[in-house]
Amino acid sequence: SGNAGATNVLRVAGKKAGILTFAADAFKGAMSSTLGFLIFKYVLYNFGGTVHPVFCGPYGAFICGILCMIGHCWPIFFQFRGGKAAATSVGIFAVCCWPAIVAGLVGFAVTVAVKRMVSLGSLVATVIVVAGTGIAAFTGFYGSGVNPWVITVISVLQGLLVFLRHKDNIERLANGKEKQIDVKKD
Repeated sequence: SGNAGATNVLRVAGKKAGILTFAADAFKGAMSSTLGFLIFKYVLYNFGGTVHPVFCGPYGAFICGILCMIGHCWPIFFQFRGGKAAATSVGIFAVCCWPAIVAGLVGFAVTVAVKRMVSLGSLVATVIVVAGTGIAAFTGFYGSGVNPWVITVISVLQGLLVFLRHKDNIERLANGKEKQIDVKKD
């Protein structure tokens, strides 16, 4: 597709470069969510009597996570041509909802092993992670004081962003023309 995502790097430059790209993108997502969590939590605990309850840690993690995804997809320094946010969202959800990302990674691995299509695996994982995050939110994973609807809506928006960025892949999947994974030898 010509973007700088981990799958394209894997195809062009090999396994090591592809893994490094995936790790860097996931790390970027994890760091933004972690910083968002800590900053929002700091504001709540230090100014709790005077701030809106939206300033709790989980909200900060999700808000900064989606902002990171937007920056990843449309980076200023690359003429707004970025990645598809799948690897970045792995890091985000590892911080925001680790059970959902574990389930999503299993779904990804099974899909890629069976169909040999990373894009399909990413889309399957996205559905699993968004559904898992919603379930976690409504079963008290984030504790009291966190509105499960807010968490669910933000995670759905994150999932929609991944699907939007995979629009061309979805069209190729529907037409039976999506490429299977082909890795360049290191």
